[in-house]
Amino acid sequence: MFYLAQVLLTGPLAPPAYLDPGSGSFLIQMLIAAVLGIAVAVRASWGKIMKLFGKGKTDEQADDDADDKDTVK
Repeated sequence: MFYLAQVLLTGPLAPPAYLDPGSGSFLIQMLIAAVLGIAVAVRASWGKIMKLFGKGKTDEQADDDADDKDTVK
């Protein structure tokens, strides 16, 4: 009776652990998606990042470049 009470109150000591064979590929897929997502976010805001460090084009330079593209040579 004491043993039954102990098993019911404490539960199993080590729960059974099972990793499905697809778990590894799922984790790799999530890692690749995270890396690519970060790369897309950096690429989309690259101008703002460069401007933050003072290496980006100023507004005047961007306007001059836009004017140069509009003129026909």
